[in-house]
Amino acid sequence: MSAKPVVLFLCIHNAGRSLAARVLLDHYAGGRIEVRSAGSEPDDQLNPSVVALLVERGLDPGREFPKPLTDELAQEADVIVTMGCGDTCPVYPGKRYLDWELEDPAGQSIDVVRPIVEEIDRRTRILLADLLAEAR
Repeated sequence: MSAKPVVLFLCIHNAGRSLAARVLLDHYAGGRIEVRSAGSEPDDQLNPSVVALLVERGLDPGREFPKPLTDELAQEADVIVTMGCGDTCPVYPGKRYLDWELEDPAGQSIDVVRPIVEEIDRRTRILLADLLAEAR
Protein backbone atom coordinates (compact mmCIF):
# COMPACT_ATOMS: atom_id res chain seq x y z
CA MET A 1 0.00 0.00 0.00
CA SER A 2 1.30 3.47 -0.85
CA ALA A 3 2.05 6.11 1.77
CA LYS A 4 -1.40 7.58 1.14
CA PRO A 5 -3.87 4.72 0.56
CA VAL A 6 -6.39 5.01 -2.26
CA VAL A 7 -9.90 3.67 -1.60
CA LEU A 8 -12.43 3.23 -4.40
CA PHE A 9 -16.11 2.75 -3.54
CA LEU A 10 -18.13 1.02 -6.25
CA CYS A 11 -21.85 0.52 -6.68
CA ILE A 12 -24.06 0.30 -9.72
CA HIS A 13 -25.27 3.89 -10.06
CA ASN A 14 -22.67 5.84 -8.03
CA ALA A 15 -25.56 7.95 -6.80
CA GLY A 16 -26.27 6.69 -3.28
CA ARG A 17 -24.20 4.15 -1.34
CA SER A 18 -20.82 4.82 -2.93
CA LEU A 19 -21.51 8.56 -2.86
CA ALA A 20 -22.22 8.45 0.89
CA ALA A 21 -19.17 6.29 1.55
CA ARG A 22 -16.88 8.58 -0.47
CA VAL A 23 -18.08 11.76 1.22
CA LEU A 24 -18.03 10.26 4.73
CA LEU A 25 -14.61 8.61 4.46
CA ASP A 26 -13.12 11.71 2.85
CA HIS A 27 -14.50 13.80 5.73
CA TYR A 28 -13.17 11.50 8.45
CA ALA A 29 -9.81 10.88 6.75
CA GLY A 30 -8.98 14.58 6.59
CA GLY A 31 -6.66 14.17 3.61
CA ARG A 32 -4.84 11.09 4.94
CA ILE A 33 -6.53 8.84 2.38
CA GLU A 34 -7.38 9.41 -1.26
CA VAL A 35 -11.07 8.54 -1.62
CA ARG A 36 -12.84 7.94 -4.92
CA SER A 37 -16.14 6.49 -6.10
CA ALA A 38 -17.60 5.19 -9.33
CA GLY A 39 -20.42 3.12 -10.74
CA SER A 40 -20.66 0.29 -13.21
CA GLU A 41 -23.76 1.98 -14.71
CA PRO A 42 -23.72 5.59 -13.41
CA ASP A 43 -27.06 7.31 -12.95
CA ASP A 44 -27.73 10.80 -14.28
CA GLN A 45 -28.31 12.33 -10.83
CA LEU A 46 -27.51 11.80 -7.16
CA ASN A 47 -29.98 10.14 -4.81
CA PRO A 48 -31.83 13.08 -3.17
CA SER A 49 -32.35 11.24 0.13
CA VAL A 50 -28.64 10.45 0.44
CA VAL A 51 -27.74 14.04 -0.43
CA ALA A 52 -30.21 15.37 2.17
CA LEU A 53 -28.76 13.09 4.87
CA LEU A 54 -25.20 14.17 4.08
CA VAL A 55 -26.22 17.84 4.21
CA GLU A 56 -28.01 17.15 7.50
CA ARG A 57 -24.63 15.98 8.85
CA GLY A 58 -23.00 19.23 7.75
CA LEU A 59 -21.28 17.68 4.74
CA ASP A 60 -21.31 19.17 1.25
CA PRO A 61 -21.87 16.69 -1.59
CA GLY A 62 -22.45 19.62 -3.99
CA ARG A 63 -19.42 18.84 -6.17
CA GLU A 64 -20.25 15.15 -6.46
CA PHE A 65 -21.76 13.52 -9.53
CA PRO A 66 -22.15 9.91 -10.71
CA LYS A 67 -18.92 8.77 -12.36
CA PRO A 68 -18.21 5.71 -14.50
CA LEU A 69 -15.77 3.05 -13.39
CA THR A 70 -12.60 3.10 -15.45
CA ASP A 71 -9.66 0.71 -15.49
CA GLU A 72 -7.43 3.60 -14.41
CA LEU A 73 -9.54 4.30 -11.28
CA ALA A 74 -9.47 0.64 -10.32
CA GLN A 75 -5.75 0.18 -11.01
CA GLU A 76 -4.86 3.18 -8.80
CA ALA A 77 -6.88 1.85 -5.86
CA ASP A 78 -5.31 0.01 -2.94
CA VAL A 79 -8.73 -1.04 -1.63
CA ILE A 80 -11.91 -1.50 -3.67
CA VAL A 81 -15.16 -1.57 -1.71
CA THR A 82 -18.09 -2.97 -3.66
CA MET A 83 -21.59 -2.10 -2.53
CA GLY A 84 -24.27 -4.22 -4.15
CA CYS A 85 -22.98 -4.34 -7.68
CA GLY A 86 -22.57 -8.10 -7.82
CA ASP A 87 -21.42 -9.27 -11.23
CA THR A 88 -21.79 -5.82 -12.82
CA CYS A 89 -18.54 -4.62 -11.20
CA PRO A 90 -15.48 -6.19 -12.83
CA VAL A 91 -12.78 -7.82 -10.71
CA TYR A 92 -9.25 -6.49 -10.93
CA PRO A 93 -6.66 -9.13 -9.99
CA GLY A 94 -4.28 -8.24 -7.19
CA LYS A 95 -6.60 -5.70 -5.58
CA ARG A 96 -7.83 -5.88 -2.02
CA TYR A 97 -11.62 -6.13 -2.05
CA LEU A 98 -14.26 -5.56 0.59
CA ASP A 99 -17.91 -6.28 -0.18
CA TRP A 100 -20.40 -4.28 1.82
CA GLU A 101 -23.86 -5.76 1.39
CA LEU A 102 -26.21 -2.82 1.84
CA GLU A 103 -29.77 -2.16 0.77
CA ASP A 104 -30.04 -0.02 -2.35
CA PRO A 105 -31.37 3.44 -1.43
CA ALA A 106 -32.63 4.14 -4.97
CA GLY A 107 -36.20 5.44 -4.89
CA GLN A 108 -36.44 5.12 -1.10
CA SER A 109 -37.67 7.73 1.36
CA ILE A 110 -35.28 9.49 3.69
CA ASP A 111 -36.59 7.38 6.61
CA VAL A 112 -35.63 4.18 4.78
CA VAL A 113 -32.28 5.60 3.64
CA ARG A 114 -31.22 6.95 7.06
CA PRO A 115 -30.21 3.52 8.53
CA ILE A 116 -28.34 2.68 5.31
CA VAL A 117 -26.27 5.86 5.61
CA GLU A 118 -25.76 5.16 9.33
CA GLU A 119 -24.36 1.73 8.47
CA ILE A 120 -22.11 3.21 5.78
CA ASP A 121 -20.90 5.74 8.34
CA ARG A 122 -20.08 2.96 10.82
CA ARG A 123 -18.22 0.93 8.21
CA THR A 124 -16.23 3.91 6.87
CA ARG A 125 -14.98 4.67 10.40
CA ILE A 126 -13.84 1.06 10.84
CA LEU A 127 -12.15 1.09 7.41
CA LEU A 128 -10.38 4.34 8.25
CA ALA A 129 -9.08 2.94 11.55
CA ASP A 130 -7.85 -0.21 9.79
CA LEU A 131 -6.11 1.72 7.01
CA LEU A 132 -4.41 4.12 9.41
CA ALA A 133 -3.23 1.22 11.59
CA GLU A 134 -1.79 -0.54 8.51
CA ALA A 135 0.00 2.65 7.45
CA ARG A 136 1.90 2.84 10.75
